[in-house]
Amino acid sequence: AAMGDKIQSKLLAKEAGVSCIPGVDGEIESKERMFEVAELIGYPIMIKASAGGGGKGMRIAWNKEQADVEWDAAKREAISSFGDDRMLVEKFIDNPRHIEIQVIGDKLGNVVYLPERECSIQRRNQKVIEEAPSSFIDPATRQAMGEQAAALARSVNYHTAGTVEMLVDPR
Repeated sequence: AAMGDKIQSKLLAKEAGVSCIPGVDGEIESKERMFEVAELIGYPIMIKASAGGGGKGMRIAWNKEQADVEWDAAKREAISSFGDDRMLVEKFIDNPRHIEIQVIGDKLGNVVYLPERECSIQRRNQKVIEEAPSSFIDPATRQAMGEQAAALARSVNYHTAGTVEMLVDPR
């Protein structure tokens, strides 16, 4: 349950030492605050619903005019889909690699991670193909990402199987 909310998840991930996409911690409560954050991190930005998934409540804005329109659309979709219109704003990563790492934890605090899956081939934010291992990830990055995924699971006392999703900037 601790990881079901993107705003809370990002705070927990940072506390666990996980690399996170640049943005501002916490909820963005107004358009004015969104514009301030966008100026701070630079366009393009991703306006994202804190609740839900599947790409709903997510909009890309390449400039202030587009952000003004997309903010309203993202909030409407979030409240309609999830009953929750809390938003966060992050730097938009253009053509990221979508990497998923399976973690398994027990009630004694032990956590292991399995090799990553490349899930970058998507249609409408839904995976079409999963490939393991990723041909994009080198051994050092693979280990660092696995260790960060395990650290995150440990930090929330995770004691089952789950998936940590990560975006990797290809540049």
